[in-house]
Amino acid sequence: MTGVTRRHLLVGGGGLLLAGCDRITTSPTVLDTLTLGEAANRSAQRWLIADRQALAPEFTRADLSPVFRVNGSVRPETAEYTRYVTNGFADWQLRVDGLVAQPLALTLPQLRYAPSRTQITRHDCVEGWSAIGQWTGVPLGLLLRRAGLSSHARYIVFHCADTLLGKPYYESIDLVDAFHPQTILAHSMNGAPLSVGHGAPLRLRVERQLGYKQAKYIMRIEAVASLAALYGGKGGYWEDNRGYQWYAGI
Repeated sequence: MTGVTRRHLLVGGGGLLLAGCDRITTSPTVLDTLTLGEAANRSAQRWLIADRQALAPEFTRADLSPVFRVNGSVRPETAEYTRYVTNGFADWQLRVDGLVAQPLALTLPQLRYAPSRTQITRHDCVEGWSAIGQWTGVPLGLLLRRAGLSSHARYIVFHCADTLLGKPYYESIDLVDAFHPQTILAHSMNGAPLSVGHGAPLRLRVERQLGYKQAKYIMRIEAVASLAALYGGKGGYWEDNRGYQWYAGI
């Protein structure tokens, strides 16, 4: 089921430990599989999806998985995140900045009352499992338009609330996926606010990519011209540290 609901106009603001899959084996076989033919995969998908708007399969509530696994981070352990959980994310804000004309700082209520999209999709993890869940959230493209994305921006980076082995967790996508109608910042799952285990208060759903791209615990969204200067330079924690391919299209 798909629906775009306009309740109130978006109120403009001012200015993971892990993604959906973090316990992914680092065996050479899996890494070889993940890195095989990335360029060909990306080129083939972009060619097949000429209008860049083709949708991932969507389902009905009857198809919802009885259990949607909580893997990756269970709960970020930073003092800041613990404070947010304790006060129900009352003072949490999402920052949208970088190559934008008008940086934003949006509260969770503002995001919940913004124009939203609800979709029931399948999460495919490289660990070999899948689950179907219902997600509701703000289309990422709406926020990028509200912020006035610069013509120099090429990638959208998601900075998350946690670290892994002392390194910040982050992910990134290109503008094709950023403006895809199914790419949303989900604040609700199966009709209820996100649980901490599933990425509260906000997680990415980019439905045409594998689970490790679905960043949880999003704190900041940054528009950039290049990924080279960020952390390990490859566009994501697993890409930098385990050799996973940046583009994980399915």
